[in-house]
Amino acid sequence: MNAQSQIAPPTGMLAELTHRCPLGCPYCSNPLELERAADELDTQTWKRVFSEAAEAGVLHVHLSGGEPCARRDIVELTAHCAAVGLYTNLITSAVGLTRPLFDALVAAGLDHVQLSIQDAEPASADRIAGYDGAFARKREVAAWTTQAGLPLTVNAVMHRANISRAARMVDMAVELGARRIEVAHTQYYGWAMKNRAALMPTREATEKAVADVEALRRKYQGRIVIDHVVPDYHARFPKACMNGWGRRTLNVTPSGKVLPCHAAETIPGLEFWNVREHSIGAAWYDSPAFNAFRGTAWMKEPCVSCERKEIDFGGCRCQALALTGDARNADPICHLSPHHARVQKIAAEEAPAIAPDYIYRRLKAKA
Repeated sequence: MNAQSQIAPPTGMLAELTHRCPLGCPYCSNPLELERAADELDTQTWKRVFSEAAEAGVLHVHLSGGEPCARRDIVELTAHCAAVGLYTNLITSAVGLTRPLFDALVAAGLDHVQLSIQDAEPASADRIAGYDGAFARKREVAAWTTQAGLPLTVNAVMHRANISRAARMVDMAVELGARRIEVAHTQYYGWAMKNRAALMPTREATEKAVADVEALRRKYQGRIVIDHVVPDYHARFPKACMNGWGRRTLNVTPSGKVLPCHAAETIPGLEFWNVREHSIGAAWYDSPAFNAFRGTAWMKEPCVSCERKEIDFGGCRCQALALTGDARNADPICHLSPHHARVQKIAAEEAPAIAPDYIYRRLKAKA
């Protein structure tokens, strides 16, 4: 059944061009089973996908990975996005992005650059990234971006190793000339779940970081937009994951699978359509995976009778699966969930005095 009359068109698309990346961040949102270069969509298929996305209503596309600049056709893909009217945001580690390549991307019509910053301290930042010299390169690319007149967003994932410097990371974003910073506390699935004991901060450290960032929101009002994604494991209510399943955005993996969110493949039994066989529009409106948790009809108690069910849409399906074994359950972050005590217990216990070593994400691109 085509549900276009009932479902709003997508507005954003995350294009995971490759899983290759020179960094090994232990909280990486990509799946544990990373897709190999041999399985990646070719240039012409990606260009068709971008054209279909524009036709379906997508306004902005995030060129991501892995490291999108590991693709030799990144300039051609960026130019095609511009040609079909898509606003392009390059989400990059900065490592491997040379000045000639950057200039070519700007000339091709790149609209925006988003840099991940692992910490405000260089040594700690490089250790988290698993790459010596990454911090210095990020500062360099930030300067290129502002000099070119492009808007810069800084993405800062907070966890045990850097949470005491949350405020300093906001200050640094201002110093770099960023127009926006996303302070996002680690969400525990994929690589972050694998490294949870190494990443989980204490409640006290989390509460101080939240207070510090909120104070800076007032200080820097009008100078920089601060998007603050508060930590799940110390919350009472869940977030509307992806603004609700299949409501606004979609992901396309390197091999062409169309997903409602990064971690959707962790949910067993879902059928994901691939752009090799289906158009973006068909996948958005008609694929079983997108319709599995759309709206509220799939919900169980306590979500069914909750006044917030069309605010948070039951929270994160992948987190519900990871912590309760059933993706249809209420996100256990919610204090109304019968599994909420388990979340509190994990948050209290998985912040040991000495953090274990990271298990780094590894599928390297040549830098």
